[in-house]
Amino acid sequence: MNTSEMLRLIDSISRDRNVEKEALFQDIEQAMVSAARKHFNAIDTEEFTCELDRLTGKITVWREQEEIPLEELGRIPAQTAKQVMIQRFREDERESIYNEFIDRVGELVTGMAQRYEGGSLVVSIGRAEGFMPRSEQIPGEQHQPGERVRCLILDVRDAGNQVKIVLSRAAPEFIKRLFEVEVPEVAERIIEIKAMAREAGHRTKIAVSSIDSKVDAVGACVGVRGSRIKNIVDELGGEKIDIVRWNESSQILIQNSLKPAEVVEISLCFELGRATVVVNEDQLSLAIGKRGQNVRLAARLTNWDVDILTPAEFTKSLDTLEECLKTIEGVAEDHIDRLAALGVISVFDVEEVGVDYLAETLGVEAELAETIVSTSADRAKVVAEEQAKEKEEAERRKREEAEAYEAMPGAAQAAAILGDLPPADAEPAEPAEAADEDESGDEETSDMSHDEALAAEAASGQEEDDAAEPGSVTELLEQRQIEEPSAEVLADQTDSDAGVAEGVEAGEQEESQTS
Repeated sequence: MNTSEMLRLIDSISRDRNVEKEALFQDIEQAMVSAARKHFNAIDTEEFTCELDRLTGKITVWREQEEIPLEELGRIPAQTAKQVMIQRFREDERESIYNEFIDRVGELVTGMAQRYEGGSLVVSIGRAEGFMPRSEQIPGEQHQPGERVRCLILDVRDAGNQVKIVLSRAAPEFIKRLFEVEVPEVAERIIEIKAMAREAGHRTKIAVSSIDSKVDAVGACVGVRGSRIKNIVDELGGEKIDIVRWNESSQILIQNSLKPAEVVEISLCFELGRATVVVNEDQLSLAIGKRGQNVRLAARLTNWDVDILTPAEFTKSLDTLEECLKTIEGVAEDHIDRLAALGVISVFDVEEVGVDYLAETLGVEAELAETIVSTSADRAKVVAEEQAKEKEEAERRKREEAEAYEAMPGAAQAAAILGDLPPADAEPAEPAEAADEDESGDEETSDMSHDEALAAEAASGQEEDDAAEPGSVTELLEQRQIEEPSAEVLADQTDSDAGVAEGVEAGEQEESQTS
C-alpha cells in the first residue's frame, strides 16, 4: 500500500469537501475493523482495533492482542472496507454541508439554475444543491439552465441520506435582504424596516422609519430618480413596491398604508381589532385596489382588520345604531356617542363586543347591557335580511340585462357595444309622425324631375336595404361592402365598348368619302 498516496488523497478530500482530516482517519480505521470482522466471522464479544499513523499512513489491525497482517484479509474484506469507507465519507460530507448552511438560514445567496424537478427548481449554490418549491417561486417566473438566480436560504433540513436546502424568492424576507444590498442605510441599521406585506409577483408594501432625523427613510429607499428601487423591481421582474412611512399611531399608519387613496376618517375598535376607514366615492376603488389587493396588504402591514366605507354607508350605519339604541330605556345620548368613539359603529358590532365590554365601557348594569346586545342582535337580523334582498335584487337585474342582451340580434348587439342604441325607456316614434314624413317626402318628390325622382327612389330602396336588420354583425358588414364586378361582366363591357368604337370609326370614314 502506497501510504504517501493515501495521505495525499485524504488531504485532497478534506479540502474539497470541507471535512476534517481526523474524521477521515477515523472512518478508515472503522472500515478496517469492519473488514477484519468480516474476514474472521467474529462474534460480537471479540475485540478488533485498528490504528492509522497520521504521519506515515501505516495501518495496523489487532485481534485482541494479536496483530493481523493486512495481506491475509483478502478481496472480500477489502471490498467491505471500501463500502464502509465510502459510506462514512458521505456521512461526514453531509454533516459538513448541514453545519455550513444551518448557520446561513435567512441569508441572500446567488446560485446557478440547474433543472426543474416536479415543479421545483434545483439551484446549485457552492458545493451543494438547493431546491425551490413552486410555492416559493414568483408566479409566472421561469429560469433557464445556467441562469443566475438570486434567492434566500429559507430552511435547511437533515433528511437522513441528504441535506435539503430550501430556497425562496417569494418570502417577504427576500425583499428585506434586497433592500440591505441596494440601500446602505438599511444595512447599517440607520433605516429600519418595521413591517412588510407581500403578494409575490404582484405587489409589496413596506413600512420604514429612520433613527436619524437628517435621513429621509422613504427617499433613501427610493434613491435618486428611483435608481435604488428600480434595481430591486428589476430583480423581482416588475413587481410593484409601495414604501410607506412608519408611525406609532395606528390611524396615521393605516392612512399611509392605503396611499395613494385619500382617507376622510378612520375609526378604530381596539376590542375587535378593526379599523373602519371612510373614503369618498371617487377614492373607493383606489383604496380597495385591484381585486382588493391594496386594502388586503394594508391590513397585513398594520395588523388591523381594515373595512372601507363611503361617507353615506358610514352615516347610514351610525343612524341605524342610534335608532336601535334609542328605543331601549336607560340608554342615553352620551352612551351612543361613547360607543361611536370606541369604534362600535353598527348593530353588528354590538353583538360582537359582548355584554361584559358594554357594561365596563358604558358603566351600565349587566341587565341593561344584555338588553342592548339582544335588541341589537334582533335589529342586525333585520338589516342582514334587507341587505340580502338588495343583493338578490341587484343580481336579478344584472341577470335580466344579460338575458336581454343575449336576445338581441347581431346588429343590435354591435350597436349596444358601440353605445349607439337609444335608452331602454325611450318611446317609439308615433305612427302619425311617420305618415307626416311620408307626405312630406311625396311633396318633395313631386317637385323633382322624372329622372331625379327615379334616382331618389333607387336611393331610397338602397337605404331600406341597408336599414334591413341582418341576422349577425358579419352579414351587416358583408352587405355594406362594395360589390366588385365579375370577370364575365368586365369582358362583356369591354366587348361592348370595342363595338361602339368600331361603329364610330366607320361613320367617320363614310363622312370623309362623301366630302
